[in-house]
Amino acid sequence: MFNQAGWIGDKELANIKSAIKRNKQNEKRRLRNRIFRGRARTFVRQARRAIEESDMESARQATLEAIRALDKAAVKGILHENNASRRKGRLMQQLADLEKNLAE
Repeated sequence: MFNQAGWIGDKELANIKSAIKRNKQNEKRRLRNRIFRGRARTFVRQARRAIEESDMESARQATLEAIRALDKAAVKGILHENNASRRKGRLMQQLADLEKNLAE
């Protein structure tokens, strides 16, 4: 990844010590953020799939897991709070529509 001179592979990076440190920190944060962002995307995808299959119990469970993942990403600052809230609202609306359609 990084060596003492602040190189990644064959790409030359900054020469200033503070800039090298900043690049290292940014890379660590990027890799950490990827995990939470990807996890949130995965759970949202699973929830949408469960809602499309019209299985109420699995859809409700998948939606709760997706909301948990979105909340965690928002708390850590990976997603903006409004972005997470908007996604949760859309999921809950889809779930409510499914409940309404199954009740009819």
